[in-house]
Amino acid sequence: MQKNFLLIFMVGLFTLVGCGDGGSGTDDSGKIIKIGHVAPLTGPISHLGKDNERGAQLAIDEANAAGITIGGEKVEFRLLSEDDEANPQKGTVVAQKLVDSGVAGVIGHLNSGTTIPASKIYHDAGLAQISPSATAIMYTHQGYKTAFRVMANDEQQGKVLGDYAVKTIGAKKIAVIDDRSAYGKGLADEFEKAAKSAGGEIVTREFTDTTKTDFTAILTKIKGLNPDVIFYGGMDAQAGPMMKQVKNLGITATYLSGDGIQSKQFLVLAGEEGEGAYASSPGLPLEKMDGGKSFQEKFLQTYHEDIQIYAPFTYDATSILIDAMVRADSTNPESYLPLLSQTDYQGVTGQIRFDENGDLRGGSISLYRVKNGAWEYIETVGGE
Repeated sequence: MQKNFLLIFMVGLFTLVGCGDGGSGTDDSGKIIKIGHVAPLTGPISHLGKDNERGAQLAIDEANAAGITIGGEKVEFRLLSEDDEANPQKGTVVAQKLVDSGVAGVIGHLNSGTTIPASKIYHDAGLAQISPSATAIMYTHQGYKTAFRVMANDEQQGKVLGDYAVKTIGAKKIAVIDDRSAYGKGLADEFEKAAKSAGGEIVTREFTDTTKTDFTAILTKIKGLNPDVIFYGGMDAQAGPMMKQVKNLGITATYLSGDGIQSKQFLVLAGEEGEGAYASSPGLPLEKMDGGKSFQEKFLQTYHEDIQIYAPFTYDATSILIDAMVRADSTNPESYLPLLSQTDYQGVTGQIRFDENGDLRGGSISLYRVKNGAWEYIETVGGE
């Protein structure tokens, strides 16, 4: 097992010698290594994008404080952060911009819908891409040896949610809604498959899109079908208003969703009507992560705001990218990519190892329920 590179450098155990010039430049402080980051920094889910950006920046700041040398030179890492607006077309534009800017690797994107089309651009450029939050199965199943993720995927998450709806909540009739994004539709597909396999009946499959906030027509139809559970595949910006409308229409079905709504922002948007909602999230709860408590304290001290969802995963994604460069003694992707695929790293979120597709090995899923206006942890399924 490799140890945290920051600790190694802090205690001065070794100095690296070698070469590599991927994503680099120079200034008075030494060699500059550019690392790209992409997330929606404007729009309805910008709170999640800023959360990711902050996690990446914390890792960059710590690496710079460690005084790392690569190829016999002291290096300084710089984050080039781009806004893809959670829009697939914009995602490919900013991906190409980062490639043209000469980044050594990319952290992102946040959404599956932007991550997947951008992944071809990074692959064609030979750049490592590590997503901290894109869970769609397709992302790492395109045959790209440049694509990695540091959390469980939708196949794992959908299976846990489908089983939980039928076997634990006791749902016999289930209504499914998705936002038609790569993430929302993909998660809903996997949930539906698992729920049917467990013996549940899908009484309707409805869809909306990421711009809508009025779900009255869909929910009125669903109310007439009297389901036990409503499952939503989508993000908190829609789930919050939807939850209010579920309660206002007098629908008594249990509301269940995935990691896209398991945020503090959902609690704000749903208000009192969010009480009783269930959601899953890949990985352990922050308080149960090996480095969760110290990371949370550091995050609050730096940004004076709570973590939304993915900041710890973005921090780890950035850290393992830098770690691979350190182990390769090079910022050239041709040199460090083989070592990135062999990662065995103890991060904040847990032990990070990749399978042959670039997926996290032994990814776990945690389940939560809103109780007294806060997400209450229920249990974790899976993991090594």
